[in-house]
Amino acid sequence: QVQLVESGGGLVQAGGSLRLSCAASGRIVNPNSMAWYRQAPGKQRELIAGITSGGRTNYADSMEGRFSISRDNAKNTVYLQMNSLKSEDTAVYYCQYRARIYDYWGQGTQVTVSS
Repeated sequence: QVQLVESGGGLVQAGGSLRLSCAASGRIVNPNSMAWYRQAPGKQRELIAGITSGGRTNYADSMEGRFSISRDNAKNTVYLQMNSLKSEDTAVYYCQYRARIYDYWGQGTQVTVSS
């Protein structure tokens, strides 16, 4: 089992920045990948970005530029830096851990951007 705990969400004004963190614990194996998704009310969950334990990143086409993913393998933590936030970025942000055939999700952290 792997446990994921997200933090860093909150209320921010449009144009502001937030940095989300997701700490993984438990049976961490390598190689693995971690990713950030988000789900806005009434919409499907969508990928923002992913990063492998080797540091390779991938971004959804619409996300690259304002969002940046990184990780600290020593801390088993993945980060999402979000800049120039817009009201449409309001959503619950989820962290995902994937290794072999296993797939784990965090409980989500709310990000609300006020215009």
